[in-house]
Amino acid sequence: MGMPFELNTMIVTKGREKREKDNMFTLEKNGYRLYPIDIPLEVRHSIKSDYRATAIIKKVEWENEMTKILYQLTALHSSN
Repeated sequence: MGMPFELNTMIVTKGREKREKDNMFTLEKNGYRLYPIDIPLEVRHSIKSDYRATAIIKKVEWENEMTKILYQLTALHSSN
């Protein structure tokens, strides 16, 4: 039996990100998701929204059918 997971190449927050300190944020998503680590990714509010920022994922955790990522914003392209 396989484990269902999704491969993501963009961070979509839907407003659920939490600031940890300075430019570090965490985001929890339902299901198991695989993200590239240590490379710049687009950050968007939704899939169809404008490109808001660039971030680098520092940590990915899978637990209880949830994915938690820790990422660092490296560039902001919009104030909202």
